[in-house]
Amino acid sequence: MEHQGTEAAETRHRAPADEDTTAPADSGDGTPDDAAGEGEGAAPGGKATGDAHDADGGRGSAAGAEGGGHEEADGSTRVTVLVALAANLVIAVAKAVGGLLSGSPALLSEAAHSVADSLNEIFLLASLRRSRKAPDGDHPFGYGKERYFWALLAAVGIFVMGGCFSFFQGFEALGSDENEGSTGYLVGLIVLAVALLAEGTSLARALLQLRAAKKGAAEDPTLRTVLAEDSTAVLGVLLAMAGMVLHWVTGEIVWEASASFAIGALLVYIAYRLGSEARAQLIGEAVDEETRHRIRSLIEDQAEIDNVAALLTMKLGLDSALVAARVDLVPGMDSERVELVCERIKSSISSTWPEADQVFLDITEAPAGGGRG
Repeated sequence: MEHQGTEAAETRHRAPADEDTTAPADSGDGTPDDAAGEGEGAAPGGKATGDAHDADGGRGSAAGAEGGGHEEADGSTRVTVLVALAANLVIAVAKAVGGLLSGSPALLSEAAHSVADSLNEIFLLASLRRSRKAPDGDHPFGYGKERYFWALLAAVGIFVMGGCFSFFQGFEALGSDENEGSTGYLVGLIVLAVALLAEGTSLARALLQLRAAKKGAAEDPTLRTVLAEDSTAVLGVLLAMAGMVLHWVTGEIVWEASASFAIGALLVYIAYRLGSEARAQLIGEAVDEETRHRIRSLIEDQAEIDNVAALLTMKLGLDSALVAARVDLVPGMDSERVELVCERIKSSISSTWPEADQVFLDITEAPAGGGRG
């Protein structure tokens, strides 16, 4: 962010307001370390100097409490994922055995669905661990977007292993003239009934966590993926049961084939929705419009701010966001006051929205006579 004839003052906040973390990045000649060559000393005509404010450091007790809350939330989500994984593994084996014994394409489609879900739970467990890695030199904004990457892989798994295989089973069933015996139908229906109970238990666990969680938990891609998988699994089991019963009653394989097609279409739709949500986060989605408006209003309400020329935000993870603003100061402020104003604004933003842990300000000075009237 550059303005000809003026100097940029950037701030990055990661500390609470009660800590003294002011760390001007001047090297002694008035040149910011991260904007070398863009100014020297005080700007002519009383314009603000190019001090760079970089407040690294921890968040003290507030950060500790917030970090503890994140760990607790992740712990609850991890339990939910493990419950779903255990249910899916047992169900996958039961469906596969039942499908092979009964020759039911709908049951085999459901077995593929459960295998895909089991693999996805492993992806989601990996996302919980990797997304909490501390920032480093290669990833200064942290690893929060890991959750969305693994959620995207889960969506691909649902599409390929679940949706495509279900369509394959449906087409294969249409070309088959085999009829199951009564024993095969009974075995298949018993397996599906057990699967419905297990999937329902996993879904109930996910819904309970969602209701007990704090506001914003619904945005957790891990929890959303588990909810989508379990909801789809319950509906898929009901479709498979309906297909088997109709096949048994009518003797027409087309009913089970149709159930496989319906399960495949459902899985493709869920995969598309989960993939689209992950894509939006991975390519850089802004925080919600209401929060952007409130941040802009907070900055504009400061007496020293003449105008907010631009405000850019981006979600860096589930509970981390970047805020970058280009602001014009009222005329006549010296560099020391600019420093204090920047510190106050960044502290206000981060105390009001704790997820805004990366705050950058590009400071310029309004032309003389162009300030607030």
